[in-house]
Formats: sequence, structure tokens, C-alpha cells
Amino acid sequence: GRGGGRKLYCYTGNTIVPIRTSTTATLLTSLNCCLDDGSNYQELLLEMTRQKTVPNVFVNKTHIGGCDKTMQAHKDGILQKLLCGESEVYEYDLIVIGGGSGGLACSKEAATLGKKVMVLDYVVPTPKGNSWGLGGTCVNVGCIPKKLMHQTALLGTSMQDARKFGWEVPEETAKHNWETMKTAVNNYIGSLNWGYRVALRDKNVNYVNSYAEFIEPHKIKATNKRGKETFHTAAKFILATGERPRYLGIPGDKEYCITSDDLFSLPHCPGKTLVIGASYVALECGGFLAGLGLDVTVMVRSILLRGFDQDMANRAGEHMEEHGVKFLRKYVPVKVEELEAGTPGRLKVTAKSTESDETIEGEYNTVLIAVGRDACTGKIGLDQAGVKVNPKNGKVPVNDEEQTNVPHIYAIGDILEGKWELTPVAIQAGKLLARRLYAGASLKCDYVNVPTTVFTPLEYGACGHSEEKAIELYGQDNLEVYHSLFWPLEFTVPNRDNNKCYSKIICNKLDNDRVIGFHYLGPNAGEVTQGYGAAMKCGLTKEQLDNTIGIHPTCAEIFTTMEVTKSSGGDITQAGC
Repeated sequence: GRGGGRKLYCYTGNTIVPIRTSTTATLLTSLNCCLDDGSNYQELLLEMTRQKTVPNVFVNKTHIGGCDKTMQAHKDGILQKLLCGESEVYEYDLIVIGGGSGGLACSKEAATLGKKVMVLDYVVPTPKGNSWGLGGTCVNVGCIPKKLMHQTALLGTSMQDARKFGWEVPEETAKHNWETMKTAVNNYIGSLNWGYRVALRDKNVNYVNSYAEFIEPHKIKATNKRGKETFHTAAKFILATGERPRYLGIPGDKEYCITSDDLFSLPHCPGKTLVIGASYVALECGGFLAGLGLDVTVMVRSILLRGFDQDMANRAGEHMEEHGVKFLRKYVPVKVEELEAGTPGRLKVTAKSTESDETIEGEYNTVLIAVGRDACTGKIGLDQAGVKVNPKNGKVPVNDEEQTNVPHIYAIGDILEGKWELTPVAIQAGKLLARRLYAGASLKCDYVNVPTTVFTPLEYGACGHSEEKAIELYGQDNLEVYHSLFWPLEFTVPNRDNNKCYSKIICNKLDNDRVIGFHYLGPNAGEVTQGYGAAMKCGLTKEQLDNTIGIHPTCAEIFTTMEVTKSSGGDITQAGC
């Protein structure tokens, strides 16, 4: 006990309570002792446990530790098992299935807190045979290579602008080499893969490059690339398996098409490209490929950027179209055929209208499928562990502490039902979950007001609700929408995109005009949105924006000077500084 006193504790099955004692106490080992001879037993216990403090708890001859460790054992479910005679000792405190952003963050945090942790990560090769190292989608085939190739395209535009600013850059010498870019990007990714392995080793996390599959609620089978199987047990599990691109289910899709899992390591320039889909992956990839000077067509089934603000999505699409990207709207592919093999070869795509029986055909060098992603949960034996998933999409429902319906199994990242599919969200959720499990913390991941950016040629940053969602939640009459067109100073000399950038905030009139939606279409959208995202977490209001002095001349300052509301129908174009 604390304060120098002695207490004996009783475990009721639901809680730990102190009980009164007289002169004797029964130790939970085979020792029965009288407190009058306590000093001798204290010496014996010190020799056995190296623990000087009391209480010193044993259950069925298993040493638990002091008060804090006993409470933690109760929280982890270990105490109940020991009291019920379940003496199984698990190999690990925690096994994390998936070595992406969330899984790595969670495993390292748990190891830092003194837990024995294993991470299993295995990349099933794409139909084209591509796989990658430790780090998950973001590092290998997502955010990192995407941003680097987006930057490559922006540099091409900057070279065009440079001539207007006096730089004498001959057009005939300014051409792009795909192999040089691809090699540089992949070399950087390789260094990150190695860095992640070193970080796990330094934290004493056991990393195993094997495919994990539950065979019992507390036991998994791990199969490596040579087919060798090993078996491991843990007190707790965290699912962090992420997602992989969805295919179309039409003739020729897996045989002849690629996805984002293949694009960033493609050994040759893709040439004339058809991008199928209207997701952020589709628009980002189509955008930077066009920026590299390629002939790009985007085939759209219905709307752009489903789930994002449609006003902003359409403006981003219009900018792409004005800068050379062709859009085939209201069509879906029904067949892909190979006309000629090569690097790249030639493919014929047959597509059908979504509004009639009309079919069209087109020839392309590369077809990139970007129609969404599926959760990697179908083949990891979740039924053997009793974990419920959404049968329609494989997503895992969890409570507000990322706990599945099975108490010792948790899930984080892109596989969660109804949560953001973003790397920083997975990292935050993973760290906070480990701290709640093993450090007695209580802070939960906040899935509201998450800032994000779509890296289209003209970037789109957002935080909070779309206009459509805000209207659904609060009603049109309870909202005020401020918006403005603007022209970045950097665009003035080359005279491009006059009043094409756009900003919008959505305010809740019932809550002191609090900003519940932030939207920005313009250069450096990620950098701009990050700062305003922090402000929204602090409860940003329109009055606070108005009272903020902008940094001039910047694009971000537009949010400190917005006066025109959508409902007024006033002119939102900018005439000058």
C-alpha cells in the first residue's frame, strides 16, 4: 500500500478492492505466513522477485508485481486468466499485423513502453509482379512517390514560367527523362525502407517479413515467401493491414492494366495513358503524368472526388482540363485488349456509356486503374478470431478506442469503417492506442477536422465538412459560406490562371460563426491548409479570421479578407492586391 501502511487486496473478477486483515494473511503462492514473521518473508520475496515495494502480488505461483502492474494485468485481461486457472503465457504482449504507417507507429510506441512486440508485414505482389519493402502504401506506392512526381511536374511548369521572368531556358533542351526520375524516387524509398527496419531493431521490435493469419483468437500463423510457417501467440493484436487497389472485374484488367501499385516503379515511360477513375489517386496521377508532357485521358463514371466538396472538385477538374487533360465523362470500361506488346505496348479499351447503349473504343500505351481500394482483411483469418467485418467492403467496425468486437483485438488505419484513409491519421491513432493500452493514457484519436490535400496540378486543401455535408448536418439556413477567387502573385508575370484559384469557408451561424469547413484551391495547398487546420482544432471563428493580419503578398492571406457570401451573389474576383 501507499503511505507506509499494509493492505491485502482481493480480486472479485470485476475490480480490485482492499480487504481488512488482522494478524495473518494468505499469500497467493503456497506460502502461508504470519505477519509477525513478515521481515523474513520480505527478504525471501526480495530474493525471488527483486521487488522491494508492497504489495507484491502472486497468482497461482505466477509473479505479477506491484499495484500498478497488477492493475495493468487486470486491464489487459491477464489477471482474470490466471485467477481462472488459465496459465498460458503468451509469446508477445502485442502482435501488430501490418508494417505501414499506423502499424509501425503503434509497435514502436508499445515497445518504448516496455512491451514485447512483433510486427508482421508481407506485400502480396501485384498481378504485374511488383512488391516493395517495409513501410506500407504511403512510403512505397502512395504519398511519398506521388508527391515527388507531382513536384517533378510542377518543375516543368516552373521552367515555362521562368522564361517569362527572364530565364533563357531553351525549349528544345527541356525534356523529361522518366528513368532518371523513377530511379531517384525509388532510391529514396529504398533508404526509407531500411530506416524503418533499423528503427524497429533499435526499439527491440521483432519484425518478421511473413503473411499473418489467425488460427485461434490469440494465435497466428506466419508464412514467409518460401512457404515456411511459424506460429506465434500474443495477449493483444492490432490489425493495420491497410488497403490495395481495386480492379474492375472486366476482361484484360489484371492482364494488361496497372494500378498505383505499379506506376511509381514502372521501368519505362507510360506514354499515352488512360486513367480509369475519379478518385484522388486518379486525378493526382493523371495530373502529374500530363505535367510530364504525356497525353492523358481520365475516364469518369459519375463525379469527381466523391466525398469531397463538389464545388472544389469540379474546379480542380476544370483546371486540369484547361491544361491538357482530356475527360471522358459518364463512361465505364468493359474490355481491355492487347494490340501490341512492348515497353510500353499498345492497348485497346472498349467502354460503354452509363446513360445509353453507346460504346466507344480507344488506343493507349498504358491503362491505369484508380477506382478505389479494398481493405486487406479477407484472407487473414478474422473469422477464426471472431472479428466482425463489413461483408460489403471488408472494413472493420470499431468503437471510439479502435477496439473490435473481440476485446483483445484492435484495428487502426485505412481498414476502419467510416474513418479517414490518411497516413497521419493512422500514425496518430496507433500512437494513442499504444499509450492507452500500456501507459494508462486516455486520449483518443480525433477523426474530426482532419486537414488533407489532393495534389492535383492546382492543389486542393480541405479541413472539416464539405458544403454538401455541412448542409446535411446543420441546414442551409444555419450556414454562411464565404468565398473568393484569387490570383497568386507568382502567376501574374507569366500571365496564367487569372482568377482560377478559389477559397471558401463554411461557418455555423448557430455557433458564433465557427468555421466548420475550410477549402482552398491554389498553390502550396498542403502548407496553407496545415496551419488553418490547427486553428480549426482550436475553435476558429469568422471574427477571429477577420481579426488576423494576413502575410502579404501570399495566397493564405485571402482567408483573412473574405467578405463576399455565396448567398449574396456578389462578385468574388480579385482586381489587385
